[in-house]
Amino acid sequence: MSGGVDSSVAAALLKEKGYDVIGVTMQLWPDNGRSDGCCSLSAVEDARRVAAQLKIPYYVLNFRDIFKKHVINNFISEYNRGRTPNPCVVCNERIKFDALLKKAKALGARYLATGHYARIVKERGGYSLKKGRDPEKDQSYFLYPLSQKALSMTLFPLGDMTKSEVRDIARSLGLKVADKKESQEICFVEGSYKGLFNPKEGDIVDRSGKLVGKHKGYQLYTVGQRRGLGISGEKPSYVVKIDPKRNKITVGNKGDVYGDDLLAGKLNLFNTGLISRPITVKARIRYKSPAAEAKLMPLNKGKLRVMFKSPQFAITPGQSIVFYKGNKVLGGGIIE
Repeated sequence: MSGGVDSSVAAALLKEKGYDVIGVTMQLWPDNGRSDGCCSLSAVEDARRVAAQLKIPYYVLNFRDIFKKHVINNFISEYNRGRTPNPCVVCNERIKFDALLKKAKALGARYLATGHYARIVKERGGYSLKKGRDPEKDQSYFLYPLSQKALSMTLFPLGDMTKSEVRDIARSLGLKVADKKESQEICFVEGSYKGLFNPKEGDIVDRSGKLVGKHKGYQLYTVGQRRGLGISGEKPSYVVKIDPKRNKITVGNKGDVYGDDLLAGKLNLFNTGLISRPITVKARIRYKSPAAEAKLMPLNKGKLRVMFKSPQFAITPGQSIVFYKGNKVLGGGIIE
């Protein structure tokens, strides 16, 4: 229970169906973490109030050390490598659907339930992950690293619902979180994450190598970024490449940021056919990007080459790419 409307309604729906429900919140934030939003102190109090209203047991579990080890340290390491990680994907893989799942099992729970907008379907030979019914809220992108074991022990009560339906249920139950705003920020940072790094000023060059400006630390930029570069010109400049070894950022025009292929590694595939032969799928290179037609080409050492039918804007190393066939998630990996 994050203290938001989604997990609160998920708990209420499960109790209504006759499940023996226990509410838990993971204490994740470091001392310099956010004072509001997901997993903050105020979120704990909201979750506690909802649990009391639903008359279910409620616990706060300390996951600070493992969260710092797997999520925060990975976040810092990836940015130091000039990449742009997705901490929510890592949190789902290593914390929610691994460490918390093990804790749930130790407590005697049969299932772990969350307020994610996605669906799990049991099929012959295993479990499938599918998009949530609400296209605006579908969160299957963040869940592709889940193992078959995790899928077998997980419930997504909101998968067949829309956000407006969830808020209506919360209002009908009189939950005070019914109209609570969603947290859009990184849960372990309040304001700028500059303090996580030791940024040093460096050169901004154009594609010919000409010096056109100075950056404030390459960790504070991402591929495709336009704002905050401090460069004036006839056309807007965009970050095309980040070179951490030389502490240098290369910029170009918008057309320079488009690419039509990428290399993906650290794969988790629900369909092993993806690594045995070329296959055409829909692929999403970031959460809010539309899925685009692409051909997957298996390579050695568990990697895939992904070739898009149409060029994609700002293919970004460190981000996740997720593959779909219709509403079904085929798997995904990290853009290298």
